Amino acid sequence: MNKNNLEEVYNRIKPHIHLTPLSSSRLLNNLAGCEVFLKCENFQKAGAYKIRGATNAILQLSEKERSKGVLTHSSGNFAQAVSLAAKNLGVPAYIVMPSNAPKIKKEGTLSYGGFVTECEPTIEAREGASKRIQEKTGATFLHPSNDIQVIYGQGTACFELLQQEANFDYIICPIGGGGLIAGTCLFANQFSPKTQIIGAEPFEVDDAYRSLISKKIEMNTTTNTIADGLRTNLGSNNFPIILHHVTKIIRVTEKEIIAAMKFVWERMKIIIEPSSAVAIAAVLKDKKLFKGKKVAVIISGGNVDLENLPF
Repeated sequence: MNKNNLEEVYNRIKPHIHLTPLSSSRLLNNLAGCEVFLKCENFQKAGAYKIRGATNAILQLSEKERSKGVLTHSSGNFAQAVSLAAKNLGVPAYIVMPSNAPKIKKEGTLSYGGFVTECEPTIEAREGASKRIQEKTGATFLHPSNDIQVIYGQGTACFELLQQEANFDYIICPIGGGGLIAGTCLFANQFSPKTQIIGAEPFEVDDAYRSLISKKIEMNTTTNTIADGLRTNLGSNNFPIILHHVTKIIRVTEKEIIAAMKFVWERMKIIIEPSSAVAIAAVLKDKKLFKGKKVAVIISGGNVDLENLPF
């Protein structure tokens, strides 16, 4: 994809999304030892960046495909994004959600008109339920992070970021399924090629970190992290992009995630979810790498179960 193609993606979805703000904090800068800008996708429609990819993917479907609906499996943010994007475009949305998905994300998905089917919290169960619904409805399956049109859409958060502020040394993204960081890589490579892309990941689900080392997609045996949006694995479309463009992946502990989340809530007055806090924690952890640099962090979302806060 060249610059013109990528700008077309942004122009296509622009009427359907919010232009989210950049936020900075002198206290955070002092704490991190660098200049930090937060791209606040927690203020995006449906509370996360994923409305971008969902909208782009649905807009690329034919009228016949749209009439049969769209289908996805998601722990929450992509579920809400597909439901809202589909509602805005007059398309039915079928959503498979794991039984342990946060309550607020289930309620949000239902409120946007998604037809929700719950399943056991495993990738196998998600895929099995999705296959049964697809056979019954003929709906088009949209993978939360590996559909190429979804990846292009997610990358528009980076495009906006680079229009709002220039000359970043680093852009940092949390890594779950890999769609956000892959899209970020594609846009940064075209519009800010000197900017390095770094991933952030919990130690408890460090499949992307291991994949970057082994150069093949690794899996997790457990998903024991507070960062519920990062419990998924990389995909065949996004992994080659990540392998080619991502400089480094920084792993953080659960305590570091919670501390970063609490800091942003208390001192910056911004509601972020644990998955977003992973990227903040990475900046605070590797101070030597970022010292004196200009750093952007993509805050992926702000959908938090207020009845189940970690602090």
